[in-house]
Amino acid sequence: MVATCLHLTGFVASFVGWISLIVATSTNDWVVTCGYTITTCRKMDELGSKGLWADCVMATGLYHCKPLVDILILPGYVQACRALMIAASVLGLPAVFLLVTVLPCIRMGNEPGVAKYRRSQLGGILLILLALCGVVATIWFPVSAHRETMIMSFGYSLYTGWIGSALCLFGGCIIVCCSGDAETFGQNRFYYGSGSSSPTHAKSAHV
Repeated sequence: MVATCLHLTGFVASFVGWISLIVATSTNDWVVTCGYTITTCRKMDELGSKGLWADCVMATGLYHCKPLVDILILPGYVQACRALMIAASVLGLPAVFLLVTVLPCIRMGNEPGVAKYRRSQLGGILLILLALCGVVATIWFPVSAHRETMIMSFGYSLYTGWIGSALCLFGGCIIVCCSGDAETFGQNRFYYGSGSSSPTHAKSAHV
């Protein structure tokens, strides 16, 4: 029962983390750039935000973005972070699918617990891999961007990526390390007596 609860906790945490990584990948508010103070940059319309897909300018009543479409002139760190975040988003699909098929409420015939245990372990490993991709991208990007321009603060996209990576790493580690024994994975056995005058019968049930 404890292993089942831990598995569900890991699944929920990793699913929320995966969604957070997708949000971070698709938005452009990774870092806020400014050569002066934020107030001065707003007055001079030089307060900007930088992301994987566009460079934006933020001013009073204005938010204009310039898409980064020319791959040949993009800095190497932008292309690498794009690839890492896309890989993290794509790896989440098979990971979530594998973990859904081993949930206690899902039954696929008379499948043994060993098969479900192996799928659970594979899903957990995929979650750890995508979390590492997210961690590398969300650390590499602001460090490299700071070398090009002055960073005033981190954007909500970067925080979302950090939170998502942490949740996926947490959930993946729980699923890999705390899923219980392979032979009894996903099973919860209980016993009852039919009466004092009759032999005791055992009944097993899958939760």
